[in-house]
Amino acid sequence: LVCRLSSTLWLNGYLPVDATGDHLFQIVDICSLGIVAYLLHQVLQTQRHTYQAELDSFPMRPLIVGCFVAAALLHADMNDRPLFDTLWMAGLFLGIAAVLPQLWLVAKANGRVQALTSHYIAVMAVSRLLSGSFMWHARFDLTCQPWIEGMNHAVWAILGAHALHLLLLGDFAYYYVKAIFSRGIQSLDYIDCGCFV
Repeated sequence: LVCRLSSTLWLNGYLPVDATGDHLFQIVDICSLGIVAYLLHQVLQTQRHTYQAELDSFPMRPLIVGCFVAAALLHADMNDRPLFDTLWMAGLFLGIAAVLPQLWLVAKANGRVQALTSHYIAVMAVSRLLSGSFMWHARFDLTCQPWIEGMNHAVWAILGAHALHLLLLGDFAYYYVKAIFSRGIQSLDYIDCGCFV
């Protein structure tokens, strides 16, 4: 979120050209950042006793470094500023990688997911589906300095990242939808995701 905001707060390269790109996207991202800060405070201070440290062992540092390296290599040039183009692409890659610790916890819990957690993961999938749809329609507007003449690697990296995220969440989505249809959304307390076990 911070990586994306570093680009979209003052540059227009990755924003829609209609009126929503003028302030709406930035306001939503700033509000989201405020909510994230509040939630981090809740998790790290107020509700620290609920943290499942023994299950939360996913190695994120190498993944974060990999996201930044991939972003530096594959970024587009919509802002014509390599640093901010790289930060925007890193934000996209980090958003994809952010779901991995949650799926890791699901696997460590033998595929059993609390309802609120499963709703969060489902909303992330819908979000990525909508974002991927937008990027698909904007693919002809995305530019980069191609490594191979005639091939826009940035478009493939962006669409590939969206596809990878949906692939990671696809198995979960099957069990989520199955639980919703079999028990109804109001009666969910846990969802058993045999996919991760």
